[in-house]
Amino acid sequence: MYPEWLIFVVMLAVFIISAMIIRWPIGISLIVASVAGALTAGEGFPLRHFIEGTFTYLDPLLIIASAMIYMTVLEKSGLLGNLSRLIILHMYRYPLGLIFFITLFIMFPGMITGLSTAAVLTTGALVAPALMHLGIPRLKAAAMIAMSAIYGMIAPPINVPAMIIGGGVDMPFIGFEGPLLFATLPLAIGTNTILGYRHLQNVDINKILPDLDEDLLKKYGLRLYSPLLLVAVLFAGNRLIPAYFPNLGIPFIFVLGSLLGLISGRRFNFWKISTDAIHDALPVIGILIGIGVFIQIMTLTGVRGFLVVGSLSLPSFWRYLGIAVMIPLFGAISAYGAASVLGVPFLLAFLGQNEIIVGSALSLICGLGDLMPPTALAGIFAAQVIGEKNYFRVLRLTLIPAILTAVWGIGMIIFANELSTFL
Repeated sequence: MYPEWLIFVVMLAVFIISAMIIRWPIGISLIVASVAGALTAGEGFPLRHFIEGTFTYLDPLLIIASAMIYMTVLEKSGLLGNLSRLIILHMYRYPLGLIFFITLFIMFPGMITGLSTAAVLTTGALVAPALMHLGIPRLKAAAMIAMSAIYGMIAPPINVPAMIIGGGVDMPFIGFEGPLLFATLPLAIGTNTILGYRHLQNVDINKILPDLDEDLLKKYGLRLYSPLLLVAVLFAGNRLIPAYFPNLGIPFIFVLGSLLGLISGRRFNFWKISTDAIHDALPVIGILIGIGVFIQIMTLTGVRGFLVVGSLSLPSFWRYLGIAVMIPLFGAISAYGAASVLGVPFLLAFLGQNEIIVGSALSLICGLGDLMPPTALAGIFAAQVIGEKNYFRVLRLTLIPAILTAVWGIGMIIFANELSTFL
């Protein structure tokens, strides 16, 4: 049997060759790397471990699939477009209020699905023309969309990187709401205020009206918002008064909201939009399956223990530097992969700190992987939304917010125990 460090090098090398040179899907590349690791360790082809790894993240998989259908229903029914219209028409006279609500609006799909691309391609695409007509330069509008999407991906109630990190140390995804809001909301509002506030001083609403959706509230009344209200009530009720609101499970709650969307607004083909939503979610579902197998084989071969011991032995300064640099760079391949391969051992390296706050901070830094070339999913799609071919022009504007985000995350780790007293 070869030493653990060599097994890890083989797994990483096979993964990088498969994903970046052969250009196989990330999920397939992770599974191929897992096979290479098992063979190198002399374990052959451990079928049982591959099957167990496939189902490691079954809960997040169900959440992502049902949430993607739910978000597509909200879009096709007209709810998202009408909500964007209301925000702009009622808040355009108040720049800070407009930034606050637009930021939350762009973040919303990411908060529900745990995917930054869902936020960019739905609410981000809806508000992009309005942002530019409000006077915000198009590259800054794209940067606002990209950063809001990443913060939405990390904000509660759904945070897949935090679920992956917690799953790696058998820590349930409970009690993360406060720390995740602290990790994302101040950064999101602050970033968009810096990028957009000075351009919102003198807004001509007549230029924006043609880009806004028709007022569906007059046609359908409050029932247009019933899918959103139902999901919000079921989520909040189970947390606040569980005696009257049983825990139905997050996927089932999204299914109920999706079915209600059939009669709440515009008509659509539910089967078609459901299959389209699942198709859009398949790359992420494949990544999570691959990550589960990858972690399972890392555990079997001792690589996971090797990484944990290595993380624990690092001096404090290098440990923090490794978190701020290595996790986002690895996230260029997959933010979820960074959460599993690096987030888990780094969490174990800080067991003396409050684990929930440390896990929240690590997930925040993992989210920056969606800004890292060559994948840079949030940056690429945000550039496409505004019609910019060179996505590096958008990434240039996200550099300082990304650095501040990493610093914010490191600060949360350093002061995790102090923050735990009020989060």
